[in-house]
Amino acid sequence: MVDVALFPVPSSVNFPGVPCSLHVFEPRYRQMVRQCIDQNLLMGVCHTEKVLHRKEREQTLEEALNSNQATYKPRGIFSAGPVELLEELEDGRMLIQVNNEVRLQLGEEKQTLPFGIWACEELVDEALDETGELALNQSQSKILQRLLAVTHGNEDAQDMLNSVHWRSMPAQTFSFAVAGLLGMPPETSQALLEMTSAQMRLDTVLEMINTMGTALS
Repeated sequence: MVDVALFPVPSSVNFPGVPCSLHVFEPRYRQMVRQCIDQNLLMGVCHTEKVLHRKEREQTLEEALNSNQATYKPRGIFSAGPVELLEELEDGRMLIQVNNEVRLQLGEEKQTLPFGIWACEELVDEALDETGELALNQSQSKILQRLLAVTHGNEDAQDMLNSVHWRSMPAQTFSFAVAGLLGMPPETSQALLEMTSAQMRLDTVLEMINTMGTALS
């Protein structure tokens, strides 16, 4: 089990290996950032199930910087990682990056206020035999070829997809990384995140590319 400070953000679904940038202004979450950095505590930025408490009215920036906003029930599966403070503005707002390293499942809530800290367990993929590994690698190659086809003419995308980093990425890691490239509804992203079969993730992504086409985010 690992302790994680949880930051519920509606429609924010993040994958392991894909960094998440955030603009933080609420007092409780600025405090969370400080604690995560000072205590080497992981932060999880997760999609939400529902609103638990709504803010009463629209607020000015000054009011928002000095009061907490809506409170949400978090989704049970999310990605987490160490926090990097990129910039702190004069009014206290923070620009941060969460370097997602691991996919986790909520366990016991250890702290509720001023922000939630949960004991979480890693959610791991199903084990693969040699045949499964071969099929996974073949699916990875198909997706790369298809992405190169649909991004023809986009020099930046072509350079990225042909880079050593993307070409040598392990297929299981690739199954999350490629999902992070594609623009899709949050519920679709959440469903991909919750799959414990890397092959199913790649099959789903390939089907999306083949049937709808895609644009790199």
